[in-house]
Amino acid sequence: MDDWILSHANALRVSAFLGVIAAFSALEAVFPRRRRGQKRLARWATNSGMLVLATVLVRAIAFAVPLLAGVAAAGFAAERGWGLFHLIGFDGWGAVLVGVLILDFAIWFQHWASHHVPLLWRLHRIHHGDGDIDATTALRFHPIEIALSTLFKVVIILALGLPVLAVLVFEILLNACAVFNHANLALPGWLDRALRQVLVTPDMHRVHHSVHRDEHDTNFGFCLSVWDRLMRTYTAQPRGGHDGMQIGLTPIQPARASRLGDSLLGPFTWP
Repeated sequence: MDDWILSHANALRVSAFLGVIAAFSALEAVFPRRRRGQKRLARWATNSGMLVLATVLVRAIAFAVPLLAGVAAAGFAAERGWGLFHLIGFDGWGAVLVGVLILDFAIWFQHWASHHVPLLWRLHRIHHGDGDIDATTALRFHPIEIALSTLFKVVIILALGLPVLAVLVFEILLNACAVFNHANLALPGWLDRALRQVLVTPDMHRVHHSVHRDEHDTNFGFCLSVWDRLMRTYTAQPRGGHDGMQIGLTPIQPARASRLGDSLLGPFTWP
């Protein structure tokens, strides 16, 4: 099974991602949560451009060093019996489930660190510079941040010897949840309350994009909401309400953040 996953991982990830981004872009157009403050075309072009450049960089790194890709690293560890899971003989569906949970917490921790380590924040604030938030905001990460995130995941995968299936499931789940919780999607109140007991919902994550530092330094989860509750970084609602809250970074004008070149240089030029 591992060989089949290794051969088809890219096709599975891309197909799932394209389906999810198309679905939630359509849903948020029909059931919008907030009125847009900016024209879509410039934002979408920049956010998509960031994804393309990040993908090219990560693929170039993986081409030069095939080990530096999540699923490939898991396959490498499995072939050689590397990592804690292999040493203790932990495998099967239990290992897949635990592996997914570990990776989800690792991304929570990485996200938390991106707000609290100044050098990492200079990269991550490009994501927060988006003056609106919708499904395409999930694409808006600086290529260097994506490359560092990939390396961080590979270290964890190799150290623990996580199963190939766990890595594939997590990567598909992470992409799907990121698009979902960034979507400008109006969910009924009862559904939002039920879902956020387990998952990060759009209303929960939107708080994280507030211009107020005490709000955007909360709700770091991408998939499971439990980590923020356990680590006491959970904020239920923005103090200005979802319709009235301001999104983005106070020192950065939304028009500036919507330009691709300005966003790519942002870690070095934004105040």
